[in-house]
Amino acid sequence: MHRPVLLVVAHGSRDPRHAATVHALVRRVRALRPDVRVETGFLDFNLPSVQGVLESLAEEARREAPHRGGGGRRRGVRDVVALPLLLTRAFHAKADIPAVLADAPPQLRIRQAEVLGPSPLLLAALERRLYEAGLSPADKSSTGVVLASAGSTDPEAIAVIADIAREWRHTGWCAVRPAFASASLPRTEDAVRELRALGCARVAVAPYVLAPGFLPDRIARGAAEADVLAGVLGPAPEVARVLLERYDAACLPVPAALGA
Repeated sequence: MHRPVLLVVAHGSRDPRHAATVHALVRRVRALRPDVRVETGFLDFNLPSVQGVLESLAEEARREAPHRGGGGRRRGVRDVVALPLLLTRAFHAKADIPAVLADAPPQLRIRQAEVLGPSPLLLAALERRLYEAGLSPADKSSTGVVLASAGSTDPEAIAVIADIAREWRHTGWCAVRPAFASASLPRTEDAVRELRALGCARVAVAPYVLAPGFLPDRIARGAAEADVLAGVLGPAPEVARVLLERYDAACLPVPAALGA
């Protein structure tokens, strides 16, 4: 039996750094699990599109379908796990992606995996990026961190970012404050100033974003008064492991309904 195809669904961007980072992450996932076929599709701006990848997989299933006796042909079926390359469950995960998957060809049997966050592995990736930017574990107790995300109009997504900031604070940082590049407040620069006012010896900004682009650049501009600006999560090994955790969970059998 073939394992389901892992289709990584990325948002896409006019910024070429975005697609390059997504492809680097997917290469790391492939290296970790060579037994899993991994494809990438973009919702907008970049190719291949999600629709294009789905059509290609369906065509493969049609070609590979065994022939029936009597000249008829049985349609093949390909199992696919569609994994949103998103850190929170907001509009794209709740509306855009399900709508695209609903229009998939009938040769595909698709499950939508959960988004990547929250996860302890993502906190580990954030710390990796901060240490790569110049901090050390010994700096934690005197450093305030701005957890800077893209932002959303979805209250659930905003609450998740606030919860992550509270959880991360308990790992030893002087303080952790959430911030948003759009749609919500506070902005990165305001959170930096708040941490200064709290008396943190240094302030670091940790972008809680997966790839470079317009909003990550806004986060970077807002970090002008910070002492440290970490890189985006990108192809960090912890992020690749989260992808595979979500994939494996989506591959598990669906429990039967009670009373069925």
